[in-house]
Amino acid sequence: MGLFDIFKKEEPKKRPPVRPVYRPGMPAQPDPQAENNFIIIILDSCRYDSFMTAEPKNITAVSGGKVEKRYSYAGWTAPSHYNLLTGLLPHTSPTNVYASEYYKEDFFNYNKRLGSKEKTVDFASMVPGLWLPDFLRNKLGYKTCARVSLPVLNPKTGINRHFDDFQLMDSHNDMSAIVDSMTFSSDRPSFYLLNVGETHYPYAKPDEDSSMWPRISGVNGVFKKMGDQVDADDPTFKEEFQFFDQEKLDQLRERQIGTVRYLDQEVFPKLYDMVPENTYVVVTADHGELFGEMGYFGHGPIMHEKCFEVPYLEGKIR
Repeated sequence: MGLFDIFKKEEPKKRPPVRPVYRPGMPAQPDPQAENNFIIIILDSCRYDSFMTAEPKNITAVSGGKVEKRYSYAGWTAPSHYNLLTGLLPHTSPTNVYASEYYKEDFFNYNKRLGSKEKTVDFASMVPGLWLPDFLRNKLGYKTCARVSLPVLNPKTGINRHFDDFQLMDSHNDMSAIVDSMTFSSDRPSFYLLNVGETHYPYAKPDEDSSMWPRISGVNGVFKKMGDQVDADDPTFKEEFQFFDQEKLDQLRERQIGTVRYLDQEVFPKLYDMVPENTYVVVTADHGELFGEMGYFGHGPIMHEKCFEVPYLEGKIR
């Protein structure tokens, strides 16, 4: 079994559609204080050099072809998204700069991203909550929406705060379905957080036969024991971990590159065509991925530069 098999029953059944979560109990939004719809697209686990090797043409149209190498603040999906939703996007790692000064400049850049009418975004305006959906919804009048692919970001987690509409998608690797679910209003701007799963292990396109996906042995046994004490001397806990050889790891990296090419050719043109005028987009990743460097695979409790290098591009579609 693979990583995502742990979320399935012994007899896999199609999960009923997951409906958006609406928050009628939250306060009404004020009149809009900004003009731009704002979309942050997270290509989950997509490391910078995989993105560049794919040579995307359509994704980068929003930034005039410019792609930056930036660095994530965390090496795993959940903490990285939490940090991002404080308003801090992957950083440039500048030298001879105080962190506080970098943060001030980074927050001020939201005025351009949002089309803020009176330059209302700065570090002080985000305090004390330091939560971007709260600020966008309750101070700038945005409708706040999230579409997530990875179950660790499901609506019951702490990530889901101050979102009007939060949806865990039926499939972990179908950005096209995410695009189909998006709507925009004419009376107020929308903020969308999109967590895209094609670039996450097993690096699969939505039409692939899941029986052909690469499998990580060992992972399923650990998750079966989650919630119980895992004892290394427990004779009933026998599933052994077998690491991929380098040939397989190279194939896995090619699979990630292939998913970037698929998204570039098939999905991003669809997204860019459907969004309304005055839409600003950030495309980045929550963290990178290891494909055998120094004996590592994947991400999480790993300190390696490739686990933190991510692509970053931004711009206004039209």
